[in-house]
Amino acid sequence: MSEEPQPPVPLRESLVPMPGGRALGYAEFGDPDGRPVLWFHGTPGARKQIPPDGPAVALEHGVRLIGVERPGTGFSTPYTYGRVLDWVDDLECFVDGLGIDRFACVGLSGGGPFVLAACHGLPDRVVAGAVLGGIGPTRGADQAPGYTRLLPLVEPVLAFTRPVLGEIVTHGIRPLRAASSRVFDLYTNIAPPSDRPVMRRPEMKAMFLEDLATAAEGGLRAPVSDLVVFGREWGFALADISVPVKFWHGDADGIVPLSHGEFQAAAVPGAEFELCPGGGHFAGFVLTRKVLGWIDGYWPEPVDDASGEVASATP
Repeated sequence: MSEEPQPPVPLRESLVPMPGGRALGYAEFGDPDGRPVLWFHGTPGARKQIPPDGPAVALEHGVRLIGVERPGTGFSTPYTYGRVLDWVDDLECFVDGLGIDRFACVGLSGGGPFVLAACHGLPDRVVAGAVLGGIGPTRGADQAPGYTRLLPLVEPVLAFTRPVLGEIVTHGIRPLRAASSRVFDLYTNIAPPSDRPVMRRPEMKAMFLEDLATAAEGGLRAPVSDLVVFGREWGFALADISVPVKFWHGDADGIVPLSHGEFQAAAVPGAEFELCPGGGHFAGFVLTRKVLGWIDGYWPEPVDDASGEVASATP
């Protein structure tokens, strides 16, 4: 009898203090002495929402893979940003708290805007940013095409009811945890057809169920807060991003329109775009080796402290 796949096991899980007594939770995988790559979860999600092969591939690439939580999920203290750009202040405190100088970012779906905010706000520290099926701006000069243009219309209602909605989701999800496997299977059957093959992989199910349990530890207030800031102007222009960015997007994505990936890739100077034919919302999420391999090309070559000369880069 074959064993059930197990979700990725972190090397370390902890908190980094933020101003005002808050904290952000995180989980580390891969090479503890490797080059830091921060992984931003989707909406919803938490610190363990990484690809099932993430730890092994990170180890191959010499990467210290760090799943970072946003406020209001898992270990992280509830808090709502006024705009996406406000994430940068917390992120800078986070990397300083872990003693990290330079790093790369990867974000799935709702994590995509926070990758771009990091690239814009911390250009001297972010090596590169990868966006996997990321939602684009929904208003302003950078408004991406698609049904998400409706989000600004409901943003005022979401913002007003956010505290109540956050509590409803938080307390509503906890009774479902005992039946989470059956609920996941039911959702998989009604998910967009392009996502079903990926979601039906046993290792993906194990990871998502573990991450859902992780997210529910501190409540599921973050998804509502994400939707509020996604319905507002982000606080920066895509054209002002100078860090290397690449977008992966499935042409059968039934959650975030393909037009978002194409629009953002055209708006960010020098950005790359990779279409995933037939791919759904998680098309880029399962391309861990490709994503980390692309990031590999942007790490600066190490300098030999003794000679001051550029040393041979780690293969």
